[in-house]
Amino acid sequence: MVEPKRASAGAASRRPRTKINADLAKGEDKSNRHWRAEFLAALAETSNVSAAAATAGVHPTRPYKVRRLEPEFAREWRGALLEGYENLEMEMLQRLRFGEAKDGDVKFDNANALRLLGLHRETVARERAMREDEDIGAVRASIQAKLAQLREQVTARRAAEEEPGHDRG
Repeated sequence: MVEPKRASAGAASRRPRTKINADLAKGEDKSNRHWRAEFLAALAETSNVSAAAATAGVHPTRPYKVRRLEPEFAREWRGALLEGYENLEMEMLQRLRFGEAKDGDVKFDNANALRLLGLHRETVARERAMREDEDIGAVRASIQAKLAQLREQVTARRAAEEEPGHDRG
Protein backbone atom coordinates (compact mmCIF):
# COMPACT_ATOMS: atom_id res chain seq x y z
CA MET A 1 0.00 0.00 0.00
CA VAL A 2 1.29 3.46 -0.94
CA GLU A 3 1.28 6.08 1.76
CA PRO A 4 0.09 9.57 0.80
CA LYS A 5 2.73 12.26 0.54
CA ARG A 6 2.91 14.66 3.42
CA ALA A 7 2.81 18.38 2.84
CA SER A 8 5.83 20.41 3.73
CA ALA A 9 5.82 22.33 7.01
CA GLY A 10 5.28 25.66 5.20
CA ALA A 11 2.34 24.33 3.18
CA ALA A 12 0.22 23.67 6.24
CA SER A 13 0.30 27.32 7.28
CA ARG A 14 -0.76 28.65 3.85
CA ARG A 15 -4.39 29.44 3.28
CA PRO A 16 -5.95 28.15 0.08
CA ARG A 17 -6.59 30.79 -2.59
CA THR A 18 -10.10 32.08 -2.59
CA LYS A 19 -11.77 31.70 -5.96
CA ILE A 20 -14.32 34.18 -7.20
CA ASN A 21 -17.19 33.06 -9.34
CA ALA A 22 -16.69 34.59 -12.82
CA ASP A 23 -20.45 35.14 -13.20
CA LEU A 24 -20.53 37.07 -9.93
CA ALA A 25 -17.57 39.19 -10.99
CA LYS A 26 -19.10 40.00 -14.38
CA GLY A 27 -22.47 40.66 -12.79
CA GLU A 28 -21.05 43.09 -10.26
CA ASP A 29 -23.54 45.94 -10.32
CA LYS A 30 -22.71 49.62 -10.09
CA SER A 31 -23.38 49.69 -6.35
CA ASN A 32 -20.52 47.20 -5.91
CA ARG A 33 -18.14 49.03 -8.29
CA HIS A 34 -17.94 52.26 -6.28
CA TRP A 35 -14.63 51.25 -4.71
CA ARG A 36 -12.71 50.97 -8.00
CA ALA A 37 -12.13 54.65 -8.74
CA GLU A 38 -11.21 55.35 -5.13
CA PHE A 39 -8.89 52.33 -5.06
CA LEU A 40 -7.12 53.34 -8.28
CA ALA A 41 -6.72 56.96 -7.12
CA ALA A 42 -5.26 55.79 -3.80
CA LEU A 43 -3.01 53.29 -5.60
CA ALA A 44 -1.66 56.10 -7.79
CA GLU A 45 -1.04 58.20 -4.70
CA THR A 46 0.49 55.55 -2.44
CA SER A 47 1.75 52.75 -4.73
CA ASN A 48 0.48 50.47 -1.96
CA VAL A 49 -2.32 47.97 -2.63
CA SER A 50 -3.20 47.40 1.03
CA ALA A 51 -3.41 51.13 1.74
CA ALA A 52 -5.44 51.72 -1.43
CA ALA A 53 -7.84 48.91 -0.50
CA ALA A 54 -8.26 50.35 3.01
CA THR A 55 -8.98 53.79 1.53
CA ALA A 56 -11.55 52.26 -0.83
CA GLY A 57 -13.11 50.23 1.98
CA VAL A 58 -12.54 46.79 0.46
CA HIS A 59 -10.56 43.75 1.50
CA PRO A 60 -7.14 43.72 -0.25
CA THR A 61 -7.91 40.44 -2.03
CA ARG A 62 -10.87 41.93 -3.91
CA PRO A 63 -8.87 44.21 -6.24
CA TYR A 64 -6.48 41.34 -7.01
CA LYS A 65 -9.40 39.08 -7.96
CA VAL A 66 -10.97 41.72 -10.17
CA ARG A 67 -7.60 42.43 -11.78
CA ARG A 68 -7.23 38.74 -12.69
CA LEU A 69 -10.71 38.62 -14.24
CA GLU A 70 -10.97 42.00 -15.98
CA PRO A 71 -8.30 43.13 -18.43
CA GLU A 72 -9.59 46.72 -18.40
CA PHE A 73 -9.22 46.96 -14.62
CA ALA A 74 -5.76 45.40 -14.90
CA ARG A 75 -4.83 48.09 -17.46
CA GLU A 76 -6.13 50.84 -15.15
CA TRP A 77 -4.19 49.26 -12.26
CA ARG A 78 -0.95 49.39 -14.26
CA GLY A 79 -1.67 52.99 -15.18
CA ALA A 80 -2.22 53.90 -11.52
CA LEU A 81 1.04 52.18 -10.57
CA LEU A 82 2.84 54.02 -13.33
CA GLU A 83 1.50 57.34 -12.05
CA GLY A 84 2.42 56.46 -8.47
CA TYR A 85 5.87 55.32 -9.55
CA GLU A 86 6.49 58.55 -11.44
CA ASN A 87 5.30 60.61 -8.46
CA LEU A 88 7.58 58.67 -6.15
CA GLU A 89 10.52 59.16 -8.51
CA MET A 90 9.90 62.91 -8.57
CA GLU A 91 9.64 63.06 -4.76
CA MET A 92 12.88 61.11 -4.42
CA LEU A 93 14.66 63.36 -6.89
CA GLN A 94 13.37 66.43 -5.04
CA ARG A 95 14.74 65.13 -1.74
CA LEU A 96 18.03 64.01 -3.25
CA ARG A 97 18.59 67.35 -4.95
CA PHE A 98 17.37 69.71 -2.24
CA GLY A 99 17.56 67.64 0.95
CA GLU A 100 14.75 67.08 3.43
CA ALA A 101 13.58 68.72 6.62
CA LYS A 102 15.14 66.95 9.60
CA ASP A 103 13.27 68.68 12.41
CA GLY A 104 10.13 69.67 10.51
CA ASP A 105 6.85 67.80 10.25
CA VAL A 106 7.75 66.32 6.88
CA LYS A 107 9.57 63.02 7.17
CA PHE A 108 10.23 60.62 4.35
CA ASP A 109 11.16 56.96 4.44
CA ASN A 110 13.80 56.83 1.71
CA ALA A 111 14.50 53.13 2.20
CA ASN A 112 10.81 52.26 1.76
CA ALA A 113 10.54 54.53 -1.28
CA LEU A 114 13.52 52.82 -2.91
CA ARG A 115 12.01 49.43 -2.09
CA LEU A 116 8.74 50.43 -3.79
CA LEU A 117 10.58 51.75 -6.83
CA GLY A 118 12.40 48.43 -7.12
CA LEU A 119 9.25 46.34 -6.68
CA HIS A 120 7.34 48.10 -9.44
CA ARG A 121 10.20 48.70 -11.88
CA GLU A 122 9.20 45.95 -14.33
CA THR A 123 5.49 46.81 -14.27
CA VAL A 124 6.23 50.47 -14.89
CA ALA A 125 8.69 49.67 -17.67
CA ARG A 126 6.05 47.53 -19.43
CA GLU A 127 3.39 50.25 -19.05
CA ARG A 128 5.75 52.92 -20.38
CA ALA A 129 6.59 50.71 -23.36
CA MET A 130 2.89 50.17 -24.11
CA ARG A 131 2.20 53.90 -23.87
CA GLU A 132 5.15 54.70 -26.12
CA ASP A 133 3.78 52.23 -28.68
CA GLU A 134 0.47 54.12 -28.58
CA ASP A 135 2.32 57.38 -29.08
CA ILE A 136 4.30 55.92 -31.97
CA GLY A 137 1.03 54.84 -33.59
CA ALA A 138 -0.36 58.36 -33.31
CA VAL A 139 2.83 59.84 -34.75
CA ARG A 140 2.76 57.39 -37.66
CA ALA A 141 -0.90 58.23 -38.37
CA SER A 142 -0.06 61.94 -38.31
CA ILE A 143 2.84 61.42 -40.73
CA GLN A 144 0.66 59.35 -43.07
CA ALA A 145 -2.00 62.10 -43.07
CA LYS A 146 0.61 64.75 -43.83
CA LEU A 147 2.05 62.65 -46.68
CA ALA A 148 -1.43 62.18 -48.15
CA GLN A 149 -2.00 65.94 -48.00
CA LEU A 150 1.35 66.61 -49.72
CA ARG A 151 0.54 64.03 -52.44
CA GLU A 152 -2.77 65.80 -53.12
CA GLN A 153 -1.00 69.15 -53.38
CA VAL A 154 1.65 67.78 -55.78
CA THR A 155 -1.01 66.06 -57.90
CA ALA A 156 -3.09 69.27 -58.04
CA ARG A 157 -0.02 71.34 -59.01
CA ARG A 158 0.98 68.90 -61.75
CA ALA A 159 -2.56 68.86 -63.10
CA ALA A 160 -2.61 72.66 -63.14
CA GLU A 161 0.73 72.75 -64.98
CA GLU A 162 -0.51 70.38 -67.67
CA GLU A 163 -3.64 72.44 -68.44
CA PRO A 164 -3.59 74.14 -71.84
CA GLY A 165 -2.74 77.81 -71.65
CA HIS A 166 -0.73 77.43 -68.44
CA ASP A 167 2.40 79.56 -68.53
CA ARG A 168 5.33 77.30 -67.80
CA GLY A 169 7.54 80.29 -67.10
